Amino acid sequence: MANANISLSSPLPNSSVEDPEKEARITTEAEEPIRLSRTLSHDSNHEVHQVTTNVQVGDEVYDKFPRSRKNIITAVLAFCGFLAPISSTTVLSAVPEVAATYSTSGSIINLSNGLYLVFMGLSPTFWGPMGSVFGRRWNCIWSAALFTAFSVGTALAPNVASFFIFRMLTAWQGTSFLILGSSCIGDIFKPTERATALGWFLSGTLIGPAFGPFVGGIIVTFKTWRDIFWLQTALGGFGTLLVVFLLPETIHYRRAEELEDLSRKEKSRKLWGWTNPSRVVRLYRYPNLLTVGLASSSLVWNMYSLLTPIRYVLNPRFNLTTPLQSGLFYIAPGCGYLLGTFFGGRWADHIVKRWIRKRGERVPEDRLRSALIAMGVVIPGCMLVYGWSIEKRRGDIPLPVIVMFLQGVAQLFCFPSLNTYCLDVMQHRSAEVVAGNYMVRYFFGALGTAVCLPAIESIGVGWFSTISAIFLVVGTVGVYITTIYGRSWRDKVDARKKTRQRDAQPETELADS
Repeated sequence: MANANISLSSPLPNSSVEDPEKEARITTEAEEPIRLSRTLSHDSNHEVHQVTTNVQVGDEVYDKFPRSRKNIITAVLAFCGFLAPISSTTVLSAVPEVAATYSTSGSIINLSNGLYLVFMGLSPTFWGPMGSVFGRRWNCIWSAALFTAFSVGTALAPNVASFFIFRMLTAWQGTSFLILGSSCIGDIFKPTERATALGWFLSGTLIGPAFGPFVGGIIVTFKTWRDIFWLQTALGGFGTLLVVFLLPETIHYRRAEELEDLSRKEKSRKLWGWTNPSRVVRLYRYPNLLTVGLASSSLVWNMYSLLTPIRYVLNPRFNLTTPLQSGLFYIAPGCGYLLGTFFGGRWADHIVKRWIRKRGERVPEDRLRSALIAMGVVIPGCMLVYGWSIEKRRGDIPLPVIVMFLQGVAQLFCFPSLNTYCLDVMQHRSAEVVAGNYMVRYFFGALGTAVCLPAIESIGVGWFSTISAIFLVVGTVGVYITTIYGRSWRDKVDARKKTRQRDAQPETELADS
């Protein structure tokens, strides 16, 4: 069967298949339809069909692009992944000025940041399935263009209501790069190389929130706060051009190809089944995805609850008077994220290779071991030192700067491990697994943004930092348990699903007869 438009593979032992099709049609060059039985592709996000051949597709599927092209794709994705997160924090240094423009309070404007993160949490349930059905490239192009357009709307917003609306729409579009970008990297890099590539990609998503307030502080010190969003517009426009000219389609198979020759009713039914947001939510029947999602959430909670109140917490503590002065504090975690980029992903890939040598096989949960010390010891320790040194007025400016830098480095030893696990553990639905992880983490980011100022005013920055540290430790315990039991959890869920499908099959056959 030469040039059949399919991807061939052996079934994954720990994979599950939802929404199975009874049969499919593959057309050869002679346009002869052949009925084939189904099997699961290891290297793409779709179901394919088993043919009578011994052809096996392994890591060669990741050799579609040369290394130089992969690096360009990663750089483009890192820049685009930088857009939505930086927009979530650039306004933090300008909250009093924005509030004055709209004759409202700083708490109300901070609420817009919380809603921004809520929509960053909601949109993955849309972008994950859409990326699997229609591919990565065109989804990225449309979302980049709309991100730019909604940034213009935010810059021109005449009242606080329109400011809120355009901020939320911008978040919805910008988050697509976090989901689709991770999926693109999963498409083009081998499992033992992904964490290194994801480390570079995630550097954009983490440096953005850290440097955003610094950039915003510079702008609002010398210009109006609206120029923050004009800069965001320019960055979005540049990102759109990069995607159009430098980002190829990376997905191995688009499920939309299965819609050919179907009636409109059948197309609508299948599209709803494939893009239904509940597909993402239902993934949390897997306990391993839930524990890793909560671990990621503890990191994002920590990041946003640390960054959001800096102007309100550190300015009084060190008698700072301008947005630019408080904005300088954001450089510390930003530099930590940048330094961690060079080591975090490589460390995660090193741990995977070491356990492959030890076991003789690759088990996705082994990758999680690379995050345990940074997540369970380093970051909680930094948060405790930061919070209580501010609370008790001990130490001068270098102390919080140092611990913010260290926790920034440590986060880049955590996120590549957790994100790459989402790509590895269920490769045929990697976009949806990543989407579910981002959904949960940004809900907690929104919660941290919303409650940090009231909580600090109520119990103090020391106790609030202690709560964040405890959350991180609990998340680490969940990750450690997942490294031990995650494989058996997946097997049990898959077994239950197969049993339900087998029990339902006689009823289906009876109905068909």
